[in-house]
Amino acid sequence: MALIDQITLHATAGRGGDGVIRWLHIKGTEKGGPAGGDGGRGGDIIIEGVRDLGVLAQYRFNKKFRAEHGFPGEQNNRHGADGKDVVIKVPVGTLAKNTTTKEVVEILEEGHREVIFKGGPGGFGNAHYKSSINQNPYEASKGKNGAAGDIEISLKLIADVGLIGFPNAGKSSLLNELTNARSKVANYAFTTLDPHLGDFYGYIIADLPGIIEGASTGKGLGSRFLKHIERTKFLVHLVSADQDDLAGAYRAIRNELESFGRGLAEKPELVVLSKIDLLEPAALKAALATLKEVVGKEVQPLSILDPDLVKGLSDRLASELKP
Repeated sequence: MALIDQITLHATAGRGGDGVIRWLHIKGTEKGGPAGGDGGRGGDIIIEGVRDLGVLAQYRFNKKFRAEHGFPGEQNNRHGADGKDVVIKVPVGTLAKNTTTKEVVEILEEGHREVIFKGGPGGFGNAHYKSSINQNPYEASKGKNGAAGDIEISLKLIADVGLIGFPNAGKSSLLNELTNARSKVANYAFTTLDPHLGDFYGYIIADLPGIIEGASTGKGLGSRFLKHIERTKFLVHLVSADQDDLAGAYRAIRNELESFGRGLAEKPELVVLSKIDLLEPAALKAALATLKEVVGKEVQPLSILDPDLVKGLSDRLASELKP
């Protein structure tokens, strides 16, 4: 599935209900005293974490949210009903920024809720203003507006396996072979502009958008790619056999991980030489030796045209992911 990982929504919390001027009606008494109730509170705008990475897709064409207004106070000092809250569901792993206050909240657990915009308080009815020197106040106050503004929602993907490497290294093809995903595949760079996900025996594999040198400073897909690796448990680093400089291609990606920091370079990594069907046997042997020397460990050869090699990588991944 394609993943929407960034979206901006506009939301308005509910206005508080007005307080009212009312009087007690007691038989034989013209004016039985103030009895106007307070208005209800306006509804809040709340975000809630859910275990559905695709939930943001439903907001692509519906980006405005408005909570219910509070109801006016009533006779006999009855409080007006509060307005209903609006709950915006977001994936676990979301950062939500209130662009007005610049406050950022993080949703890391299913069911975790945070109020982004608070509803306005209700106004006071005339019963509130009764005092020893003002027994019959003709005074009530209006409810106040709720908070409003934009919410910038950004998902830091939580996945078990992240496929990384230069554009056109074969990440989408591998994802399609290992899972039931249907990532776009084509013979040109940057066919994946958003992360794609697949289910691998209950584990989530993410085909992360390719990077170029300088991604850690914002070039190419920049930090939008790198941020997703922060919460990925295990990396599969694909180096395409059609690269002129295999060692340079590997080091370039590693340099971006190290430059971005935040522990990315310390994550467990399996290095895969992809598209080996493009090489003659002697050239393949030399390529594997070159990568092994720079990586410091065995490199997994892969061609998606060879079922045995795909199964070998699948078994290796399953072994690495076992608790």
